[in-house]
Amino acid sequence: MQNVQIAIIGSGFGGIGTAIRLKQEGFEDFIIFERADDVGGVWRDNTYPGCACDVQSHLYSLSFVPNPDWTHSFSPQAEIWDYLRKCARDYDVLPHIRFGHMVTEAVWENDQQRWRIETSKGTFMASFLISAAGSFSEPKHPQFPGLETFKGKMFHSSRWDHQFEIKRSRIAVIGTGASAIQFVPAIQPQVEKLYLFQRTAPWIVRRHDRPFAQLERKLFRRFPVVQLLMRAGIYSFREVVGFAFRHPWAMKLLQPLARRHLKRSVADPVLRAKLTLTILWVASAS
Repeated sequence: MQNVQIAIIGSGFGGIGTAIRLKQEGFEDFIIFERADDVGGVWRDNTYPGCACDVQSHLYSLSFVPNPDWTHSFSPQAEIWDYLRKCARDYDVLPHIRFGHMVTEAVWENDQQRWRIETSKGTFMASFLISAAGSFSEPKHPQFPGLETFKGKMFHSSRWDHQFEIKRSRIAVIGTGASAIQFVPAIQPQVEKLYLFQRTAPWIVRRHDRPFAQLERKLFRRFPVVQLLMRAGIYSFREVVGFAFRHPWAMKLLQPLARRHLKRSVADPVLRAKLTLTILWVASAS
């Protein structure tokens, strides 16, 4: 049994960020439990075609570890994963990580005033326990009649089977959430037929993704305050959007943007009419 002062569950953004801040404050007696064999969390596990973040990179990164070298305003999965691995290396977090350790139970032992943490590779005791386990770490498979008799290939987007030949295949996609909004346009040109099943059609607006020029990245490196100002601007805009999500009347003010984008993207007026039956708005890829 190993005793530590602080135990952290997960080595995604939350776990790596917590570890860096602990080290910056002088804490060294901590460990991170990671069930996989590398850091990264959701950005390690999700590798579906077109996978990228739907929040601008200069905001979707650690405020105390700015990255002036983001190549796009919305960075792809591989670049975000590389950023997290670099954070873990540069701040000497890797020696604190216990890879292959799945936490199966955590119990507060009142008599010892410590946490007893059961993992797949033994028991640990800690004075403090921090959960940085992501909310999207386990895929949820739908249950409906006939699924058990389906003879074709079946997998969740978060466990994408890259050995499966997409080209000239007939594909059925269930759901139109953030992942589907990214991978459906990526695979559609390659497949023979694509069926998309959705419960609620979301509003879509342009993401306005663009690459950062070398001059811009040089500016971010030379003058870090410029990157900080960009981050502050993105944060302020996102706060305004967040207000709209919490107040339906404000959300309706944004619908004209989505309607214009829909009109530009879908030429068929009958199909376009079917896609305007909901007031739900989701900001995503163009």
